[in-house]
Amino acid sequence: MPLSGRRSPRAKGGEPPVKKPFTLPARPPASEAGRPLAQLTRTPEWGRMLAILRGLMSAIRAAATAALIALAGAVAAGLPAAAETLSLFRIGTGGIGGTYYPVAGLVAQAISNPAGTCEAGAACGVPGLVAVAQSSSGSVANVDDIAAGRIESGFVQSDVAFWAYSGTAAFAAKGRQTGLRAIANLYPESFHIVVRRDSGIATIADLAGKRVALDQTGSGTLVGARLVLEAFGLDERALEVAYLKSDDAMERLVAGELDAFFLVAGYPAQVVEWASEQTAIALLPIAGAPAEALLKRNAFLRPDTIPPGVYTGVAEVATLSVAAQWITREDVSAATIYHILIALWRGEARSLLDHGHLKGRSIRLETALDGIEIPLHEGALQFYREVGLLQRPKPAGHPPI
Repeated sequence: MPLSGRRSPRAKGGEPPVKKPFTLPARPPASEAGRPLAQLTRTPEWGRMLAILRGLMSAIRAAATAALIALAGAVAAGLPAAAETLSLFRIGTGGIGGTYYPVAGLVAQAISNPAGTCEAGAACGVPGLVAVAQSSSGSVANVDDIAAGRIESGFVQSDVAFWAYSGTAAFAAKGRQTGLRAIANLYPESFHIVVRRDSGIATIADLAGKRVALDQTGSGTLVGARLVLEAFGLDERALEVAYLKSDDAMERLVAGELDAFFLVAGYPAQVVEWASEQTAIALLPIAGAPAEALLKRNAFLRPDTIPPGVYTGVAEVATLSVAAQWITREDVSAATIYHILIALWRGEARSLLDHGHLKGRSIRLETALDGIEIPLHEGALQFYREVGLLQRPKPAGHPPI
């Protein structure tokens, strides 16, 4: 049977725009005429460079969309094409400076195979499947887009996935999203509170009265930031709050227009790397009695440590983490999810994950079911039963699978 992100057998010309994975350079370009890079970021040249990069990304997404539509049209017309059917499978991520986006790009590469052929030693994806990593506002927005049918899947924090399925916490007003299904647990995401080293901020309490970005509406970071602030006795109104995506927050921090920003992402997060290379930064610890109380109240959180040297000039810091999970919708075909998982856990895909990003190494079959508190997708159930993972006992109260 043909594989498809939903139950339709082929892509349509009216699909929403596709955002093709695009990775920014590891660091911003070197300064001109020997100027320090931190100084350069405050200049018009820097702003023009960012505008050019954003325009280039838009052009790439538009070209990718046109190519997919053209190929799908060729298939529909019976003209020669790479595969008999072409199916689009979108993975909602987050900002391009976070970790969801690059890791989802690796996953998309591992599971895609529009040509329908496989060369020896190559990562062989699902024949006819075109998977793309699509930037978004983050976990909450991904849940909304999955539930509404705007994307086929997305990376989501484990707490956000559970709240959405159960209709609690951040989703109490929206109600239960009972059509959500899990594909796999991925890797731990660490809480980052990034501050300028010259800001005089040494603790979370010092954030009072400071200019702080909590990320944008629809992000899991915003949900996590509010949990941390509440645990440490800080009202959001006590801060000069900006609701910015991490890329914009980094630019403002480097330019001296922001004192701190929150980010929940697997380390190393590209946007924090950029900040550490352009100005002196520090990470605030999330520890002590408030953190311990937060851990007791939230079963999804875990104590964590960001090692020294992950970011330029930044020492080891105690923090918290939450799991990143890959989720989808109940009506996405079981055959698609089943074959995606076969492709994801092939040896060739393992090499992509291990060498593409530090957190890619944490995506392991043996931990694929850890911490999942929403039902597994039918295709995932089939796969995990075949490989024997579902023979392990589940904790009491685990959702039906």
